[in-house]
Amino acid sequence: MRLSHLAGKEIINLSDGSRLGIIDECELTFDCESGRVHTILVPNRNRLFNFFGENKTATIPWQAIKRIGDEVIIVDLNNAYDR
Repeated sequence: MRLSHLAGKEIINLSDGSRLGIIDECELTFDCESGRVHTILVPNRNRLFNFFGENKTATIPWQAIKRIGDEVIIVDLNNAYDR
């Protein structure tokens, strides 16, 4: 799967049903040796907080991804999401 295939998908937390955001611009952290993805970093696009200089990022471990569908990505973070 290419990173471009993730663009536009909404991320939903399975444990509480919360919306974590839409993958628009994200970054991946990966192991250079194996090429395996470790995490997806999704910036918070809340304009009010960005105005005040707060720049928060959702860090989603690749192991937390349960299903990638046509429109959503289901993750199970079990309160591991850092807001």
